[in-house]
Amino acid sequence: MKIKFIAAIGLAAALGVGLGGCVTSAQTASTSQAKAASTAQSHRAADFEADRKAILAMAGNYHVTFDFIETVAFEEGYELKDRKLSGGNEIVRVISDEGDFISLQHILVVGGDDKFPVKHWRQDWRYEPESVLVFVGGNTWETRDLSAAEVKGKWSQVVYQVDDAPRYGAVGAWSHDDGFSAWTPPREWRPLPRRDATKRDDYQAVDAINRHAITPDGWVHEQDNTKLVLKDGEPHALVREIGVNTYKKFDDFEIAVGDDYWSATEDYWAAVRAEWMRIEAENPSFGLTVQGEPEAVYMPILNLAAAVEDGEKSSDDAAEEARAIIASFVTTNPAGLQARLASAE
Repeated sequence: MKIKFIAAIGLAAALGVGLGGCVTSAQTASTSQAKAASTAQSHRAADFEADRKAILAMAGNYHVTFDFIETVAFEEGYELKDRKLSGGNEIVRVISDEGDFISLQHILVVGGDDKFPVKHWRQDWRYEPESVLVFVGGNTWETRDLSAAEVKGKWSQVVYQVDDAPRYGAVGAWSHDDGFSAWTPPREWRPLPRRDATKRDDYQAVDAINRHAITPDGWVHEQDNTKLVLKDGEPHALVREIGVNTYKKFDDFEIAVGDDYWSATEDYWAAVRAEWMRIEAENPSFGLTVQGEPEAVYMPILNLAAAVEDGEKSSDDAAEEARAIIASFVTTNPAGLQARLASAE
């Protein structure tokens, strides 16, 4: 009888109830822990959905302004360059939404009376990623592994350029405080923007914070950029620059020019993306054999897309040519940073 009674007590404790139906302290603690876990999970799910809503809110039709101004020089004798202000009309489309992964493609609509599309940058967002692709200078990128603690509740953003080659990546958390949503990662390196890469050789990388914030009439991409000199020793700052790219909702332009282009070429571009993703997945680091502005890489790839749009080539044939072009310019065994930079000269 004693053995049976002890067994009953053990079973009651395991179930969280006392003999005679009385609630035990163990049950109370277990119930409180379960409620706390449920509440935390509920908040986590709500935050995840708020994050997704903010990312998806960047899709749409926009008039865009690109505004950059150098503010503080860090090298003796350096003179601040003139402000760079430009703009245009752009569509942003969701080309993939898998819940924890969202891809947004930008396409400019430019020209005078005869408007034409220009495939622009792409931004890929992934929730709690295991790794992120980052720029390490000299047209080279590497995959950085991430711990579960580093990415809890966070999203990576990896930005790709016009030919779907990578540009830069970072990991950060979305905030939904004070009545607006914003994503702010730590500083990460990125390549020179085209506006400087085609005209300057006095710095080799940008150490940037890229903040995305959703506004009532669109969104804004704020940049806190430090232009870095990487040659001959430790990186050092040349000058600081502030950038504000404003996306305001706008429908009064030839939106169909961009959408028609994407409809005609999306299969081709999916194959190009897949090739770059294969290279990234199979190699911890990789780079381009050309330094500086990689026009030699992206122009033939863009020209193949134009041939597909015009019906001169099939998507499959153009994709095969694009893969060969990419292979001719990609190295999976990049030299050291100083050697890469020296080759640019």
